[in-house]
Amino acid sequence: MFARLLLIFLLVPFLEVMILIQVGKHLGFWPTVFLLLGMGLLGFVLAQSQGLAVIGRIKAELRAGRPPGEALLDGLLVFSGGLLLITPGLLTDAAGLLLMLPPVRAQARRLLLLWIWNRLRTRVW
Repeated sequence: MFARLLLIFLLVPFLEVMILIQVGKHLGFWPTVFLLLGMGLLGFVLAQSQGLAVIGRIKAELRAGRPPGEALLDGLLVFSGGLLLITPGLLTDAAGLLLMLPPVRAQARRLLLLWIWNRLRTRVW
């Protein structure tokens, strides 16, 4: 686990710098800066709207007397997307923006549930 985290913390910043250098070469300095700022602003607006929508779904599920399992996982994914958006770089911004889109988030939720189920199955049985 430690080796995976170390790899992520070394590989992701390296890739981010390489991508920014390449984009900066093609677009120029200021357009690259404005691209980063624009993605951050778009991400902020999407995170806010999607976060509020998820909170509304959680409240509706609770009022109906149902456990808000899917809505809670969506909230976790929106929060994760928000964390990715505040991490500087185009790669993490793109991943964060994708998690703000409901169809992408639904697929990520399915993969997350499958991962959780497999972890529980191998640990418990």
